Amino acid sequence: MDNSLTLLGLLSVEPSYGYDLKHTYDRFFGVRKPLAFGQVYATLARMTRDGQILALADEAGGGPDRKKYEVTELGRNRVSQWMFTPDIPSETLQSNLFAKTIIALLVNDNADRLLDVQRTEHLARMRELTREKQGADLMRVLLCDHALFHIEADLRWIDLTGARLTQLRNEIRQP
Repeated sequence: MDNSLTLLGLLSVEPSYGYDLKHTYDRFFGVRKPLAFGQVYATLARMTRDGQILALADEAGGGPDRKKYEVTELGRNRVSQWMFTPDIPSETLQSNLFAKTIIALLVNDNADRLLDVQRTEHLARMRELTREKQGADLMRVLLCDHALFHIEADLRWIDLTGARLTQLRNEIRQP
């Protein structure tokens, strides 16, 4: 996920202070990994420099002056372009699990065990996500479902690859 475009999208809703923007981001996207304040302010500085947002007048308070940020037309266009540019499902055909499987076969190690260990980890994560959905709001349920569907696809790949390990081993060893 592109944090800068996500922050720009949140600013497209209404002008906001960096502090409030960070908390809005964390509410929707940072439940497991909140953004650091430093990352938010560095991103706001870059977007200001690039003309995607404007820093409105500083407001004095009990602490340091606060800046409210507002998205520019250039920023709105950038958000629109980002939203309606489809994501490529997988930019490469390689994955870490695929690489580990090939290496295990190349070094004559136990690729079946590798796949079993990964399957166990995937199933544990599925149980965790399923528990997380119980009593959650719709946004959280949809996020968990997205992760669950990806894990299910990985599990299908693990099963298919496990069934083809002998053939794959023979193919790899051919010069």
